[in-house]
Amino acid sequence: MTHDLSTVRQMWQLLEPVHAVLYYAPEASEEAAALGYAIDERWPSYFPYRAAPLGAVDAQTVSDLFYSFNPEMVERFMTPAWRKATPEQVLAARRTAMDRVLRRILGDRIGSPELERAAQTARRVAEAADLAGRPMAAANAALPWPDEPHMVLWQAATILREHRGDGHIAALRAHDIGPIEALVTHAAVGAAPVDVFASRQWTPEEWNAARERLAARGLVRAGAQSGSASESAGSASEGAESGSDGAGSASDGAVEATEEGVRVRAAIEKQTDELAAGPWDSLTSDEVKELADLLMPIVLDIVGTGLLPMQSTLGIGMTYDYERL
Repeated sequence: MTHDLSTVRQMWQLLEPVHAVLYYAPEASEEAAALGYAIDERWPSYFPYRAAPLGAVDAQTVSDLFYSFNPEMVERFMTPAWRKATPEQVLAARRTAMDRVLRRILGDRIGSPELERAAQTARRVAEAADLAGRPMAAANAALPWPDEPHMVLWQAATILREHRGDGHIAALRAHDIGPIEALVTHAAVGAAPVDVFASRQWTPEEWNAARERLAARGLVRAGAQSGSASESAGSASEGAESGSDGAGSASDGAVEATEEGVRVRAAIEKQTDELAAGPWDSLTSDEVKELADLLMPIVLDIVGTGLLPMQSTLGIGMTYDYERL
């Protein structure tokens, strides 16, 4: 491994907003509406936008690959998805949407040498990713590369974030952490308040049952304020996926990680970073630093729009003490 895990994590944090603005931008809603998707909430378009590279997959496949969503929620939005538009139509809509979004947000940066350099370097990293056992990353990597640098950057960011996400699921499974347990353990270490995780639409009963299962394993203490372990695990910051919209609530499911729970969650995050590190070995340390410097103003432009939520289920901004593992 060429780079420190902290560097791998930093690059995820920089690239995630580039990808995730798709799910919040008004242009994306407009393109989805033109295909017939409801836009009163983001989920009717979120699932087909993200799943389209896989082809016309069913709800169970999407639930398995996206992992942390209530399967009933996925079924509700995915069952009609391909009746409204084909995956090819959805892919075309998301390309058009992101072209419009980035042109609006980045303005004079479009066509600049700095943006072209960032796109070229990010593409090198994405093309270096090992796609074996990474279905979401592989599906996006199989799409043709666009010509415009801002769209190349977006596609590279998408491949790399899905590559990381595929690895994260593998890390969760390796530690016997299921879909809802993934959310409960993240809330327990202070990644975000419990209510943020309600976006995945698990019922309070399902949340509390998962909390009890984790308590039986010695990973959480039920009934405490969520996030009180944040001093030892990290702190939440701006993320790229909202946790406040959607039916269902976990607001009564406050949860606190035990010392062992903090250790397990840190081990999961460390393994996630390790599994995400490979593509970055294609760059020297100087090239990684240059890319980070090139990305910073782009990310600040995106974050500065206010489109992305202030709190996230993803735990962007969390830090973990891997030396204690």
